[in-house]
Amino acid sequence: QVRLVESGGGLVQAGGSLRLSCAASGSTSRILTRAWYRQAPGLQRELVASISSGGSTNYADSVKGRFTISRDNDKVALQMNSLKPDDTAVYYCNVIIYGSGIYWGKGTQVTVSS
Repeated sequence: QVRLVESGGGLVQAGGSLRLSCAASGSTSRILTRAWYRQAPGLQRELVASISSGGSTNYADSVKGRFTISRDNDKVALQMNSLKPDDTAVYYCNVIIYGSGIYWGKGTQVTVSS
């Protein structure tokens, strides 16, 4: 079992920055991929960024050049710059663990005002 706890969400004006962090605890030694997803009201949850155990990263086109995903031991962070109102959503931390499955955090709200 793995527990994920997100932090760092909040309210920011357009053009501002936020840094999200996700701390993983439990059986984390076999994590294959760490990722951030987001879900805006009325929309499906979508992948924002992911980072593999080897360090390869992947970003949604809408955030390329503005967001950066990074990992440090059992934490994964999402640095969000040049935020836009369209980035408003609940952001979820996600990990895929070899032989175990997919785990989600409870989410953290990010609101970008225009």
